[in-house]
Amino acid sequence: MPKSYVVGVGMTQFLKPRGLVDYPEMGLEAATKALLDAGISYDQVEYAFTGYVYGDSTAGQRVLYQLGMTQIPVINVNNNCSTGSTALYQARILVESGVVDCAMALGFERMERGSLGSKFTDRTNPLDHVMGVMAENRGFEPTAPGAAQIFGNAGIEYMEKYGATPTHLAKIAEKNHRHSALNPYSQFRDIYTLDQVLNSPKVFGPLTKLQCCPTSDGAGCAIIASEKFVKKHNLMDQAIEIVAQEMATDSPKMLSTSAIEWAGADMTRRAAQQLFKKAGVTPNDVQVVELHDCFSANELVTYDALGLTAPGKAHTLIDSGDNTYGGKFVINPSGGLISKGHPLGATGLAQCSELVWQLRNWAGERQVPNVKYALQHNVGLGGAVVITLYKKANNAKSEPRVGYNPAVEARNVTEEEVQKASAKVNQRSEILSARL
Repeated sequence: MPKSYVVGVGMTQFLKPRGLVDYPEMGLEAATKALLDAGISYDQVEYAFTGYVYGDSTAGQRVLYQLGMTQIPVINVNNNCSTGSTALYQARILVESGVVDCAMALGFERMERGSLGSKFTDRTNPLDHVMGVMAENRGFEPTAPGAAQIFGNAGIEYMEKYGATPTHLAKIAEKNHRHSALNPYSQFRDIYTLDQVLNSPKVFGPLTKLQCCPTSDGAGCAIIASEKFVKKHNLMDQAIEIVAQEMATDSPKMLSTSAIEWAGADMTRRAAQQLFKKAGVTPNDVQVVELHDCFSANELVTYDALGLTAPGKAHTLIDSGDNTYGGKFVINPSGGLISKGHPLGATGLAQCSELVWQLRNWAGERQVPNVKYALQHNVGLGGAVVITLYKKANNAKSEPRVGYNPAVEARNVTEEEVQKASAKVNQRSEILSARL
């Protein structure tokens, strides 16, 4: 089968939504960094998928025109919280199909403050069915965010069925906040004690504020290339192979009486099983995981769904310390969504960036030792999940091309760097530069 590789990644620092940085600037920074990381310019990109949830149509073109109006296809993607990984999935498929040799997956988001809500009140909400089932079986609290209730109820059911406790949920958040202290891209870098997590303001059920991801502004980008492109451009030493990737949507279990299923557990199970079968490996072969911890409860139930633990044993992974440094897996070394932040369109590509840096052994103090396989899980309610398995193309050591290590230092891009990454054919004109 044709192979595909991640040859360049880049991301912005994730920020509180204050309206200080607009999406064209965020997207340009992430795309420029990914191109420089790959050592190529925008005119070598043949196709682009751009993901965002909140924004007008063709925002992707608005971002990428800053690098040159090369007339390549630009497809805008919206798939809830899995938007960034959906763009990555589409880029990977296109490369492996042989249609193109180099594609870009870009995700960005400028969000509003406060909890997520529907932007359109004059039409059917895509989550009306699961909200209805939840209201019938567990009730609905008008003052609590809907997503927090879906995932919070999943955590409550897991505790009822298997014996997990609110402390297990809090330990997940404590771990992720601790991990994020070493990540310069994280929105939050404060370390909290377990008691501080447990005693922070209640959001819903056992979930406290420090167990919930924030709204965030930010962007991430990945360059996906064929084996032919990688060899032609001498990129094999830094290339990260996409060993397998699976995408799935909800099964009818999502409309059952099980709160765990309302959170999309069954689509994660299906995608994970197919992925490991295709890759010919097992979850036990993985060392590092970037997992969609929008709430601590989702990280808990996803341990089971991914096959990291036996059904009903997720809390034992926490008790044994096998979800952090020194244990069997290191889960969310970046800090995860809870602490790194969650700009919806960018999250999947930020996860990709972290795992690429881990596999290149660039991650500094947060480096996971002896990484062979890295697993990514990105889910969106409504629903879609993308799971990706990565490994390094070879054992050669690679060095950053940009003069510093982007895994441990979050710098803004300069105008000189933007020019270097811009298309050399159909270079940005003075008129274009002035208008954008």
